[in-house]
Amino acid sequence: MAVKGLKTKDQHIINLANIVNSPRSILYQKEDLLAYDCDGFTIHKHLPRAVVFPKNTEEVARLVKYCHEHDLPFLARGAGTGLSGGAIPLNGEVIISLVRMKKLLSVDLENRRAVVEPGFVNLKLTNSISDKGYYYAPDPSSQYCCTIGGNVAENAGGAHCLKYGVTTNHILGLEVVMPNGEIIEIGANGIPDAPGYDLLGLLTGSEGTLGIVTKITVRILKNPEAKQTVLAYFDKVADGSQAVSDIISAGIVPAALEMMDKTAIEGVEAAAFPVGHPKDIEAVLLIEVDGISAGIDEQINEILDVCKKRNVREVKVAQDEAERGRWWANRKTGFGAMGAISPDYLVQDGVIPRSKLPIVLERINQISEEYGLRISNIFHAGDGNLHPLVLFDARIPGETEKALAAGSACLQVCADVGGTITGEHGVGIEKREEMRFVFKDEEIIAQTDIREVFNPKNLLNAGKLFPTPGRCVEIKKEMKAASTAAN
Repeated sequence: MAVKGLKTKDQHIINLANIVNSPRSILYQKEDLLAYDCDGFTIHKHLPRAVVFPKNTEEVARLVKYCHEHDLPFLARGAGTGLSGGAIPLNGEVIISLVRMKKLLSVDLENRRAVVEPGFVNLKLTNSISDKGYYYAPDPSSQYCCTIGGNVAENAGGAHCLKYGVTTNHILGLEVVMPNGEIIEIGANGIPDAPGYDLLGLLTGSEGTLGIVTKITVRILKNPEAKQTVLAYFDKVADGSQAVSDIISAGIVPAALEMMDKTAIEGVEAAAFPVGHPKDIEAVLLIEVDGISAGIDEQINEILDVCKKRNVREVKVAQDEAERGRWWANRKTGFGAMGAISPDYLVQDGVIPRSKLPIVLERINQISEEYGLRISNIFHAGDGNLHPLVLFDARIPGETEKALAAGSACLQVCADVGGTITGEHGVGIEKREEMRFVFKDEEIIAQTDIREVFNPKNLLNAGKLFPTPGRCVEIKKEMKAASTAAN
């Protein structure tokens, strides 16, 4: 029996609605689909065929199986906060939205783990267990609204990943619906290191191209005994950059070591949480240390000494939790704050060796001048994860293309100094061609071969992660011919 209330003759939509058993669990009219034509990467937009909202793993599996059997392209979507276009329906996909699967299923304090559904919001996990003295470490800037399922897909990081690692370091188990509808479990009972291939590592960060995660077992941590935060102002970006390397060289591993340049400071001071940063300052460092109480003061004093040796204009320690909270709120609004000083912006995400910070930042400044576009730098300085934000106005003909070219040039610089093209935002569609900056054709072929093992029909989130076919296809034919000849 068909679900009542549908206004369509599309039999596939009718059948998908039957699977979720509610007309309120599927969207298919254009005015409803417009909200799903992109994620946080808004330069490209494509309408999906439909958006379906399953309530549980079984419904996800049935939806996937139906799409697989009828050759319908499909993809999973969380909160849509991704910044590389990973959830954009390039091929008119059926979007399987996981936002209704948002339960905290269990908390095991003794073994320091929790089980959540993919639509569970990142920050909500910490808020749910903080009164018991625990927290969840991965903290992307969008943690107040991004989902843990999306974090798994992109292997999200955050300000505190310098000390605590990115999402993959906190995943103990996954329940996954494979592209044919089969349900599998990896890392059963929260034991991720079973003999065999590292499937947890493979699935985490695969950007929704190998399977759809429907249940996640995560590691939770005990709240640190003590925590202190330092704010340091520098008149020169080079001095601030060198202070970053000096702090790490001194044997201090802060929980977080963040940096913003002058343009970024202009943005955050014009947005929701200004803290009074000097308008003429070139760089600000936000440094946090945590751990047992004994030794924290000593680390803070060492950090203060390093900053003073690098010509710091002013350096101060947060006097209480309220002040520390204001500083972090200011930093966490960094990306969105660009909207206060520019009609549009493009967020990039590259990684470099810390020692190359002064060189790379100078080169990014040159790129800004070459393209005639302002570039703001907000980044996780401690682990060299840069976020150049290219500011532009899409209403001006040609500026969008210039912004994309400038962003690509920034990634080329990262690759040239021994870095890579993404640290936490993923490749999606934004950086597909830039994959050639760091991988040879043969290496890209090896990765697409892995995808074909999981996703042989290439119906799940096709067109993401890898460069458009061309040279790779020719090389693959040559390799196959050579193998045949050898046999």
